Amino acid sequence: MPLLRINATSEGPQLHGSPVPARRVIQTAARSKGPVIIMVHGFKYDPETPRFCPHISIFDAPSGRKRDSWPAALGFAGRDPNEGLAIAFAWRARGTLWHALRTAAQAGQNLAQVIAIVKRTAPARAVHVICHSMGSEVLFEALHHLPAHSIQRAIILTAASYQSRASAALHTDAGQTLELFNITSRENDLFDAGFETLIKAATPSDRAVGAGLCAPNAVTIEIDCDLTLQRLRLTGADIAPAARRISHWSAYMRPGLMPFYNSLLRRPSETPLAALRHALPLVGSQRFARLLPFMHKPQAGLPAPL
Repeated sequence: MPLLRINATSEGPQLHGSPVPARRVIQTAARSKGPVIIMVHGFKYDPETPRFCPHISIFDAPSGRKRDSWPAALGFAGRDPNEGLAIAFAWRARGTLWHALRTAAQAGQNLAQVIAIVKRTAPARAVHVICHSMGSEVLFEALHHLPAHSIQRAIILTAASYQSRASAALHTDAGQTLELFNITSRENDLFDAGFETLIKAATPSDRAVGAGLCAPNAVTIEIDCDLTLQRLRLTGADIAPAARRISHWSAYMRPGLMPFYNSLLRRPSETPLAALRHALPLVGSQRFARLLPFMHKPQAGLPAPL
């Protein structure tokens, strides 16, 4: 199983812990079979600092020490030559929130370079991206530097981005030709509110994407909504109900979610975006509904099951 560890730098993408040129290694790995799945972490990680390095925590190899290995959860076990190429993409996301946002923009340009190398080497290969928290900023920046059909599907987990930022990215050539799955949860409300408080919005009405996205090629999936989980079970997804009032990490830590994302990325024909949007509730809970249950808004406009 090829697992590439790539770091974003001011000089372009580099292999983690190796002086070998990244371009050459990416080109060689891109000639393998199966999908390319790029994993992007969020705030507070730093590949240059061992204590905070994602390559030895969430991006650890399946045979490594970590049970919450993203590569393992996304189907990279090293037993099937056709399981694809995993790219663990890391960037320096420590410091203040404002500093991390600036770094994310540079990292997004690095990510675009990595994807461009893959697509030039293997134009027919499916490329997917999954990212958590401020990793969405890296993805959205990359879309501004890529041509159409560069990415097939992208999953953003409790993303730290504004709706306007997502909308602008989805209006790029690359953004119009991908399918975006916006994973949200009321467990993340405090983090969304903190983001909106600390980071100035483009307009007063702008909200974090945790409030939802409206685009023909995007669907918002509220993973702490019981009805949503019921409808997803009809697709074969067995996702545990939310157990916390506050969590920024449940979008990948909760049992059943990573297998669901694995299905979205590896078997897209079984989970058409339009069918998911039709099957899921149209109205979600209000912000802080998990902290203040009386604010819970009943689901409305329920579409037919899949």
